[in-house]
Amino acid sequence: MEKDVKKSVKSRIVSAAWQLFHEKGYSGTTVDDIIELSGTSKGSFYYYFSTKDELLNTLSMILDDYYEELEAKMDPDMDSFAKLLYLNYETHTMMEEKINIDLLASLYSTQLVSEKQSHLLDRNRNYYKLLDRIVEEGQKRGQIRGDVAVRDVTQYYAMCERALVSDWCLNKGRYSLGQYSKECMPYMLEHFKA
Repeated sequence: MEKDVKKSVKSRIVSAAWQLFHEKGYSGTTVDDIIELSGTSKGSFYYYFSTKDELLNTLSMILDDYYEELEAKMDPDMDSFAKLLYLNYETHTMMEEKINIDLLASLYSTQLVSEKQSHLLDRNRNYYKLLDRIVEEGQKRGQIRGDVAVRDVTQYYAMCERALVSDWCLNKGRYSLGQYSKECMPYMLEHFKA
């Protein structure tokens, strides 16, 4: 119970921060703004984060929370290959609408030079666990090739998602990320379709 309350407070802080980063920009957002919007206290904020900068490393939390929402909405009987395409489209559409592109580009670039392992690559994330379950399900149903390891399919999928986001950032968001992903991802994953 206490763990759920702590996660809830931390999640509220993270969600509020990213909403404000999108609306006001990173520089225009203060810790006080985040505390007010999240309905938490300074003590709670500083319990989880030493500075506002530390919130930049929480993008994976935002994405994982969104993947949980999407999983709950998915029809369990949907074709597994279609589930992967659905997750990709919905998440990229959300990123396009709710995450400031300059901040996203900055985050991706800092991941390249960081000496720590990228939080986006952490195999313990809900993201990877969900993808693994869908791929495994698809292999059992005969919808995704079974002669390739689940982990390899998941890794390739995640790489394709990052590539689409990186390309969108490089192009300064001149096109719809969601629509571009909807067009490209089926071709990128075609090799794994049974």
